[in-house]
Amino acid sequence: MSKTEYFNFCQKLAFHAAPTLLGIKCASLVSLSASEFDLDFHSTYFNRRASSKGLKSKILCCCGNRKLMLVYSEEKLAKRLSEDGVQKVLQKYGYPKNSYISENLDRLTERIKKCGDFPHEIGVFLDYPIEDVEGFIKNKGENFKMCGCWKVYGSEEKAKRTFENYSKCRKFLCSKLIENPDIYRVLKIS
Repeated sequence: MSKTEYFNFCQKLAFHAAPTLLGIKCASLVSLSASEFDLDFHSTYFNRRASSKGLKSKILCCCGNRKLMLVYSEEKLAKRLSEDGVQKVLQKYGYPKNSYISENLDRLTERIKKCGDFPHEIGVFLDYPIEDVEGFIKNKGENFKMCGCWKVYGSEEKAKRTFENYSKCRKFLCSKLIENPDIYRVLKIS
């Protein structure tokens, strides 16, 4: 792997997963070019380095020339997936009740690969408010109040604050990468 590929991967990871890497979001989805990045290597390397901080990654699918990688906090995602409202949404799509993260991620991977339409319940994995996930599914992505990091059907004010916090995380982490191009050092991961 070249230094350029490593640096570009660090930049993409920082931009798309900053809120998760900085601890305010349970998971982030990163879509990367399969021809530009050796995602199997990067995911394995990330899991080895970031596990000390409770962070993991999983490649969910290879869709054409893109790969979708989920970056998540094991603790925060486990807590999120155990919430009653989340359980209710996931059970509608065949997710096992009160199961381990790995079982839920395997089901999500299966749904991405087999689903004719993208499995929109992914929003619960990405920490979107339940009312927004359910609103998106019910309205088929239409009739939303506002659009930012996701389409909002519930509280606009709460969503605006969250979007601003995510943006601050992104700006902070990306600016730190200018000073030090190694995301693991920036995050103080040994």
